Amino acid sequence: MLGNKQKGLDFIKQTEQRKFAFSLVISYTATSEIPGITIAGEHPDLIKYTGPADAEFIHYGNCKSISVIPMTPDGKPTPALLTKTALEAGSIPSVVINAGSKVPPKLPFIDMGLEYGKNIANEPALGQEEVRKAVEYGRIIGRFLGASTECLVVGESVPGGTTTALGVLVAFGVKTLVSSSMPKNPIELKIRIIKEALKRLDSKDPFDVVAQLGDPMIPTMAGILSTASEVSKVMLAGGTQMAAVLCFAKKLGFEGKNTVVGTTSYIAEDKSANLLGAIEQVLDVPILVAKLKLGQSTIPGLRSYSEGFVKEGAGAGGASIACMLKTGINSEKLLSLTEKEYRRIT
Repeated sequence: MLGNKQKGLDFIKQTEQRKFAFSLVISYTATSEIPGITIAGEHPDLIKYTGPADAEFIHYGNCKSISVIPMTPDGKPTPALLTKTALEAGSIPSVVINAGSKVPPKLPFIDMGLEYGKNIANEPALGQEEVRKAVEYGRIIGRFLGASTECLVVGESVPGGTTTALGVLVAFGVKTLVSSSMPKNPIELKIRIIKEALKRLDSKDPFDVVAQLGDPMIPTMAGILSTASEVSKVMLAGGTQMAAVLCFAKKLGFEGKNTVVGTTSYIAEDKSANLLGAIEQVLDVPILVAKLKLGQSTIPGLRSYSEGFVKEGAGAGGASIACMLKTGINSEKLLSLTEKEYRRIT
C-alpha cells in the first residue's frame, strides 16, 4: 500500500468479500505508431488490435479479431492473461467499453461512439467537443456501472497510452515520468514528442489540454470515475496512466472520494517512473499494490514481468486485487492459476 495508508486500509475493510464488477476501457492513439514507442503488438500493423484482442481474450480465452493470442514471439503474454485468470477465480463480471478503439472488438460492448486519438506529435489528439462528449458519456456509464456493484474496477488497454498520459500530466504541471512496457523506457522519445505537442497548446482549459495531448480513454475514464464514485467504491486499475485520469478528473471537480488506484508491484517498483509521486501531486488517493510473484514462475514468459517487461495493462493489477479482496485468495494460488491458463493457450 502506498500513499495514505489509513484511506487504503479503510477501502480494503469496506470491500473485503463484497460485490465487484470489472470494466475494460479500450481505446487507441495513433501516437503508438511512432517507431520505438511501445512493445504492444507483435508487428506495427497489429498495434490497432491490442485493445480488441485483450477484450476478446478476457471474455473468450482466445481472440477473434486476430488469429493469435497477444504474445511476443518469445512468449511474453498480454497482461489480459492475468486479468482473465483473476476475474474467473473471483467470479467477477466484466464489461467492455469501446472509447475510440480503431477496431471494434468481436463481442458485446458499450460503444462511446468516439473517434480514435490522433498522433500527438503531428496534430491534436481529439477535437474539444469529442473530449466533452467522452466525459459526458462516461458520466452516464459510470452512474449505471457504479449502481450495479459495491466496487467498480476500471482498467484500460491503450497502446502508446503512457506517452499521451505523460503529455497530459506535463501540460497540467505535474512533474513525473511514466512507465513503459519495455525494460528500457524510451523516455527521451516520449519527452521529444510531448515537447512538439506542447508547442500547439495555447490554452489552459483542461478540455483543450486533453484534446491536444491526450487520448479518448482519459476523458472517458474521468467521466466514469466522477459518477461511479458517488454511489460505489472505485478502483482505477493501471499504472501511471491513472495519474493522468485523476489529474483531469480533478480539473472537472473530482476530489478523490471512494477511490484507490490498483496496480502491480512491477509498476510500483519501476525506477524509470514515479507513480506515487505523480498521484501525490494530484490527489490524496491511496495505491494498492498486487505482489503477483511472477518472478517465481517456472514459465519464462511470466517471469519476464518481474524483469521489466510489460509490467501492467488491461487492468491486471486491479483485477488481481479485486480477486484477492473478494475471495481471500493469495498471490501464490493466483500464480498457479495463471500458469495453468498460460499452458492452456501455448
